[in-house]
Amino acid sequence: MNEMTTIAKSTPKDWESDQEVRWCPGCGDYAILKAVQRTMPEIGARPENTVFVSGIGCSSRFPYYMETYGFHTIHGRAPAVATGVKLANPELDVWIITGDGDALSIGGNHTMHLIRRNLDCQVLLFNNEIYGLTKGQYSPTSRVGTQSPSTPFGSVDRPANPCAFALGSGARFVGRGIDVHKNLPTVLKAAYAHKGTGFVEIFQNCIVYNDDVFAPFTAKPNAAPNQLWVEHGKPLLFDNGTKGLAMDTDRLVLKVVEVTDGDWQGASVIVHDQTNRGLAHMLVEMPTGAFPVALGVIFDDPAPTFESAVVAQNARASEGKVANLQKLLGKGQTWTVE
Repeated sequence: MNEMTTIAKSTPKDWESDQEVRWCPGCGDYAILKAVQRTMPEIGARPENTVFVSGIGCSSRFPYYMETYGFHTIHGRAPAVATGVKLANPELDVWIITGDGDALSIGGNHTMHLIRRNLDCQVLLFNNEIYGLTKGQYSPTSRVGTQSPSTPFGSVDRPANPCAFALGSGARFVGRGIDVHKNLPTVLKAAYAHKGTGFVEIFQNCIVYNDDVFAPFTAKPNAAPNQLWVEHGKPLLFDNGTKGLAMDTDRLVLKVVEVTDGDWQGASVIVHDQTNRGLAHMLVEMPTGAFPVALGVIFDDPAPTFESAVVAQNARASEGKVANLQKLLGKGQTWTVE
């Protein structure tokens, strides 16, 4: 009688490679790496069944530091390589690591098509609003007025909004997190549990070229009044429950309301529905300062995946047929050379 072998649960240490982690001291990428390594055992993933695919940028060193399979590809093309990996072996867990420049500039077209196809993978977009690897040029997410080597007088570009881009491309899962926040693993777990493309924007501090750009909502004194961690079925409250989001019924837009004595119903605070795409759009497009920054699982509404449709189509096309390479090569006009 054969005995069943029990596979021991992995630990965060099992996901650490033997490569020296080389980011600038204080870079937010360190915190994201540790969050991912802590998350992998908790979701039951296996190193031998996991692939990390990256493009070009500081974030794209990520595959070297994970004890898994990995591809460090070319600028903006990680989605194309990841699609090939998933189609070749749909059973693999595929993670895409990218940055705001890699995903939304040269890779914008590839990112859009990955999302609209709904490949079953996780996309972690490290957003530091700058090009860090190539020494501080402004990126597609840099704010108007950003001074950089390429915009010494301040950028006049209107920045892209990664989550709005994802929703506009047909994303079925959109989440947001902060590099050093304790809730980041929760967002990563939700993205992994989602069947389809799980798009997660992570606000990541670049200590050298764009230090503290997110401090207005990430610094400890600013967190409570400026962070809104959404949860399905829970009211949209922030600032220790003293404020919330309600609907301005005249203009059909969100507004901030005061909540007295915990009476959020009386203040008409909205309950978060993560399946509501319209609400998700409003949450990710709230202007900072006047509104808090929406974080957590903002949208989650699964749909059939791309690779499942491709596999099913291939099965139908090959039904009842026998593979014969010689017959295929001899099909049509042939010549015999003596």
